[in-house]
Amino acid sequence: MNLRPRRLRLALVITAVVLLAGGSLGYVLHARHRAGPLRQAGAEASFGVAAPGLYFRDAATGRVARQTGDGPGRTAGGPSCDRFHAAGDHALCLRALPGAPARTEALVLDRRLREVRRVTVPGIPNRARVSASGQLLSWTTFAAGDSYAASGFSTRTSILDLRTGYLVKSMEQIPLTLGGARHHSPDVNYWGVSFAGDDNRFYATVSTGGRTHLVEGDLRNWSAKTLRENVECPSLSPDGTRVAFKKKVSDDSRDPWRLYVLDLAAMTERPLAEPHGVDDQVAWLDDSTVAYARPGADGRASDVWSVPADGTGAPRLLVPNGSSPVAVH
Repeated sequence: MNLRPRRLRLALVITAVVLLAGGSLGYVLHARHRAGPLRQAGAEASFGVAAPGLYFRDAATGRVARQTGDGPGRTAGGPSCDRFHAAGDHALCLRALPGAPARTEALVLDRRLREVRRVTVPGIPNRARVSASGQLLSWTTFAAGDSYAASGFSTRTSILDLRTGYLVKSMEQIPLTLGGARHHSPDVNYWGVSFAGDDNRFYATVSTGGRTHLVEGDLRNWSAKTLRENVECPSLSPDGTRVAFKKKVSDDSRDPWRLYVLDLAAMTERPLAEPHGVDDQVAWLDDSTVAYARPGADGRASDVWSVPADGTGAPRLLVPNGSSPVAVH
């Protein structure tokens, strides 16, 4: 059997995925290459997210950890995750499963990080979000096989409602209004959900026709409408008045995005004081500060930084060698 064509196709697929996903997927592949295969461990009995603090994925072990004090110290013992988020009564852990085709395991956990539900979906882990109450969860994966995607890849975003147990396997089912008119297109693609405090309204990115848009969604009315162009990976502030997001400011595939905050009432935006490119869905530490992961300067996969949400100040290193930050209150 001639393996050369298969190897060539595999190399082309990996190249296409990295180009599509940018830093977020590149981070996953880079971290695994440096650290080797990581054992998918569960949380230790003494480790949970009941205690307030900053939780994150420790890149050295692939496990969830908690920041100790205000310095770089950390308490380990969480589950192995590629992406992590927690709020209210639940946490969400995304794991890339071994083998081909690519699959992701979405683990719903309680505050003691015991498994509540498990969902397996196609694709590579990318974004994870839990609503403030802990009752709504969403995840995004990079998926393959959508014929409308020129590269053969797209995102796939799901929403799980723990109140009813209902799983929306793909948000592409939600009727979309773009520019005041109902929009029908096979290339509609959602990612990066952020829930409002009412467990009904949400914000997300939708891509169609080569453009990205911020959408506001309504779960009860099963609808979504675009609000603004060139908004990716929105994160709603705790007070529900602003959205932090990454904005494409350059066609340079190595450094296309910068962080901005959008005032939802005035629809005005301001850049944040982070001069480097960031490919992440930021997390709000409080109403005035956001945290995010960006590539480490010394070759580490990523570090967690914070910056004021009003455009002032300067970035501050919170956690070396970490990602998926989330403030648990």
